[in-house]
Amino acid sequence: MNCGADNANATEIANQLRMAEHAGAHAHGLFRLPWYAGMLQSGKANGSAEPTIEQLTSSAIRLHGHNGFAPLALKVGRAPLIEAARAQGIAVLAMTRVMHIGALWPETSALAEAGLAAIAMTSAKPMVAPAGGKKPFFGTNPLAFAWPRGDKPPMIIDMATAAMARGEIQIAARDGHTVPDGAGIDPDGNPTNDPNEILKGAQLAFGGAKGALMALWVDMMVGPLLGEPYSKEQSRTGATDDGVAAGGEIIIAMDPARLSARDDAIAHGEELIKELLAEEGTRLPGARRIEARPHTEQNGVEIPASLHRTIIELCG
Repeated sequence: MNCGADNANATEIANQLRMAEHAGAHAHGLFRLPWYAGMLQSGKANGSAEPTIEQLTSSAIRLHGHNGFAPLALKVGRAPLIEAARAQGIAVLAMTRVMHIGALWPETSALAEAGLAAIAMTSAKPMVAPAGGKKPFFGTNPLAFAWPRGDKPPMIIDMATAAMARGEIQIAARDGHTVPDGAGIDPDGNPTNDPNEILKGAQLAFGGAKGALMALWVDMMVGPLLGEPYSKEQSRTGATDDGVAAGGEIIIAMDPARLSARDDAIAHGEELIKELLAEEGTRLPGARRIEARPHTEQNGVEIPASLHRTIIELCG
């Protein structure tokens, strides 16, 4: 709040950071606090934004973020989206003019906990080279999917279309670590394991051309489909250094109880999960986040001294 966010926005940002740290997702936790503060202090983000809902059809909702942060917008849009999905079987939340620098699993998880399957996508300024290219063109363009599991934690897939999340590369650079092969290229287009060189050059999509095609898919879904900037446009429309500009996010919620030809969709999903886990060496996506929570509750959160100093300065 010292940096210009009102109570409603600051509370939801804090909740988002807390959830990330609780789950061991440090690249989306307190590490991101300086960026929130920087966007407020620069005036690029509206810290007192009040998201508004526009009901386009019975199953299509537009949320106007008014250049505010995504956490509060997601809270405002959640109930109407759930109501529409339950009534129609499927519904979409088209979020516009929002700044999203967190993970996507919190919003999809909340929908799965309400008994819905969910897909979410968003984009960022260019950081990832297209297939065959050497210069940034796409954002890391993440997408997430969540499946409800009754009284169990939802199954959640949350992934960047880049080989590594931007925050993971930034943390590696901060801590002096190398990154795996295939994460990125230097400014001359040469493969490198040096995160600092990747930050100056370009990240690579996962899986080569297939990952780059998925990045293009996300760009189309949250850019032209919503009337918001695609990745390349964001570099011309005020994106911050970490790739954030006011743009779009799309969330699709689906009710298995309405769409499935069976009356036991959740149990059917459990059969699939059971068979998957019976394969040697397999695990569910998101399992590490679930496993990290008891450890965090018992041991707390550790952050680098440099980040601690930055947070103290922000609080001052």
